[in-house]
Amino acid sequence: MNREDIIKLPKLDLHCHLDGSLSKVFLENTLGRNFTMEELSISMDCNSLVEYLEKFDVPLEAMNSRDNIKAATIDVMKSAADEGVRYIEIRFAPLLSVSGNVNTRDVIESVIEGLKLGSQTFNIHGNAICCAMTHHDIKDSMSMFKIAREYYGSGVAGLDLAGDEANHPIGEFKELFGFAKELGMNFTIHAGEAGPKSNIEGAIEYGAKRIGHGIAMRNDERLLKLAKDKSIGIEMCPISNYQTKAVGREDIYPYSDYIKKGILATINTDNRLVSNTSITKEILFLQDKSMINDEEIVKGIKNAIEVSFASDEIKEMLWKEC
Repeated sequence: MNREDIIKLPKLDLHCHLDGSLSKVFLENTLGRNFTMEELSISMDCNSLVEYLEKFDVPLEAMNSRDNIKAATIDVMKSAADEGVRYIEIRFAPLLSVSGNVNTRDVIESVIEGLKLGSQTFNIHGNAICCAMTHHDIKDSMSMFKIAREYYGSGVAGLDLAGDEANHPIGEFKELFGFAKELGMNFTIHAGEAGPKSNIEGAIEYGAKRIGHGIAMRNDERLLKLAKDKSIGIEMCPISNYQTKAVGREDIYPYSDYIKKGILATINTDNRLVSNTSITKEILFLQDKSMINDEEIVKGIKNAIEVSFASDEIKEMLWKEC
C-alpha cells in the first residue's frame, strides 16, 4: 500500500492523548503566541519518557476552561478525520485541568461536548477515556473515576492510568483498579512502556481489557501467550516508542511479531503533536523499516475494531467499512 491507499483505509486510533495531540494552530490561537514545531514536538534524539513528558506543559496551558477543553477535543477530532480515521478514543486526565474555574465534572462534560460536536461536523465517531495519573493521590483518582462512571456509555467509554510508569509499579494501583472493576467500567492501563513486564502482568491480573504500549513483554513467550489467551488488546504507538527509547534505535518493532502470534495488536498515535504523527505516518514509518506488510496493516484495523470500547452499533458500522 502507498500513502494514498493508507489514507483511504477506515482507520481507528485507540490510544490518543488529548493534551499531546492538539494542533500547533489551535495552541497559537488559544494562547495568543507563536510556536516552532521544535518547541511542541519531540525528536528521535529524545532520551526518555520523562523528557518526552516535558512537552505537555504548553498544551495543558490551553486546557484551562470549559470552552477551551471542548474546542481542543474538536481540534483533535478534525486532525484525525482529515487522515481518514473513522473512530477515535481520546484519553485525558481530568484532574490535570481542574482549577478554580473548572472542576472534574466540567472537564469531562467539556470533552464529551467536543466529541459530539466533532462527530457532527466531521466524518468520525469518538469516545473519551478518563486517565488517572501515577503521581496523583489514589483517593482523588477514585473520586474522578466515580464521576466518570456517571457518563459511562454516554461519551465516556473507559478508564486508564498514565504517567511515570518506571517509578510507580502497578502494585501501587491495585486498590484503584479494584474500584474500577466495582464500577463495572472497561479500562486500559499504560504498562510495559517505560516500566518492566511485571506491570503488564499486573494490569492483566487487575482486569485491564487493553494494555497501552506493551513493549516490555516482547521476549516473554509466557506473557505473550497470556495476552493472546485473554484477548487483551495491545495499543502500540511505534513512533513515540522509538522516541522515548521504549524501543532501541536499532531494534525491530514487535508489532509484526505480535500479529503473527495472534495477539490483538493495534497501531495508534499516542500524541499527534508531541510525536508529530498520525495513524498514516505510524504505518508509513513501519513500512519504511520493512516492519509491516499490507496484511498486517489491515489486521491491525480489524483488531482495533474488536478491542475498541465502541458501542455495538458503531462496531457494526466499522466492520461494514473495513
